[in-house]
Amino acid sequence: MLDLFSSGIVSLWLDMAGVGTAAPNAASVLAWRGGIPGLAVAEDLAFGRINVANPDLPAEATVREYLKELKDKNLIDGNQGIWVQAGMVPLVSQQGKTLMPGASLTKIATSLASLETWGPDYQFETRFRATGPISNGVLQGDLVVSGGGDPLFVWEEAIAVGNALNQMGIERVAGNLVVTGNFRMNYQSDPLVAGDILRQALDGSSWPQDVVAMYSKMAPGTRKPQVTVAGSVIAEKFVSSGHLLLKRRSLPLAEILKQMNVHSDNEIAQMLADDLGGAKIVQQQATWAAGVPEEELQLVNGSGLGVENQMSPRAACGMMQAIGRNLQTTGLTIADLFPVSGRDKGTLEYRHIPPSAVVKTGTLDTVIALAGAIPTRDRGLVWFAIINRGTDWDSLRAQQDIFLQKLVQQWGTASILPLAITPHIDGARPALGAANRSDILVGG
Repeated sequence: MLDLFSSGIVSLWLDMAGVGTAAPNAASVLAWRGGIPGLAVAEDLAFGRINVANPDLPAEATVREYLKELKDKNLIDGNQGIWVQAGMVPLVSQQGKTLMPGASLTKIATSLASLETWGPDYQFETRFRATGPISNGVLQGDLVVSGGGDPLFVWEEAIAVGNALNQMGIERVAGNLVVTGNFRMNYQSDPLVAGDILRQALDGSSWPQDVVAMYSKMAPGTRKPQVTVAGSVIAEKFVSSGHLLLKRRSLPLAEILKQMNVHSDNEIAQMLADDLGGAKIVQQQATWAAGVPEEELQLVNGSGLGVENQMSPRAACGMMQAIGRNLQTTGLTIADLFPVSGRDKGTLEYRHIPPSAVVKTGTLDTVIALAGAIPTRDRGLVWFAIINRGTDWDSLRAQQDIFLQKLVQQWGTASILPLAITPHIDGARPALGAANRSDILVGG
């Protein structure tokens, strides 16, 4: 045990519990592969037989009771996966290292790979250029929009762009609206469709009722833009001419991930995965950053749609912990990227998960999954993942909530919320359409 303490692994241990400094990937790999004394897991994969090297017997009994209840009520079909650990100490495992369809737990991997690539403050840029001069309110040429991969360029963002164009004196575009680069509008990736929606958003006099309703919720004093485009919407691979008018910066990545995870938004997740280079790149980055064995995560997309996306419950916990480590020096926590019970709605609106738990939900036709961290008095921050195979969504969700409530009853409610899951970002109030993210480079 002296070797364990002197090796610096205690620092890693505290790390995973939400305290201390970031741990190197090599130490994480050792922990997951059983290379750290006392942390190796010995599992019996038979249904209902649960064994780990450092078991928590009351929690083990609760898991047995939970699985029996599911079986008695005919709620489950096939393998059921559960992994519970306190810090780096495994407590209970039921098929914890077995690949299973993870549903939207896949978004944990997409979140981790995004953070590793860009960092939480990263902002995607959408650039607007003019191919002609501006005279008497008219842009004598084309307006060129060059997308930079923003997955959350929606009505509010386009309205802010229209107001910025008005501010620099543009009320009419005599030429065409030309779409280039990786531009998406309202999740539409077809450049002609996305461009047509943008064109509509720039002209407040022709908005349909749903856009008017969206506009009414924007910051008081936000103007209705008045920019008409005389020509057509055209898609081009590249346009070299023109001068830069403005840059529109996206919400910071952390806020985009918060929206993605609170609402389990498949479109945002897939766009991020595409921006990263595809599912296999996400898989490689996530397993490396978390130090989990490569064989415990297999992805075909970034959203989790499809049973081909598979992970072990243990890998889900490991990736959540890796996100916490990644954020340690940023002033943010996993609660700023994932929904918090009792605070955020979205997929948690009708759940009864213990308060302040930070979780990610997952749903497919035959899968109900849940992973995250719950604060407790006796065990500190407890990480868990549950992958249920069954079709009665409401009953399975209710049983998951009761299971977590029983764990908290056993270990006690934390009197102080751990810093590692203290939220700073309000997921209910994303600053979509904020004027201060438009960098005006001409006039204004």
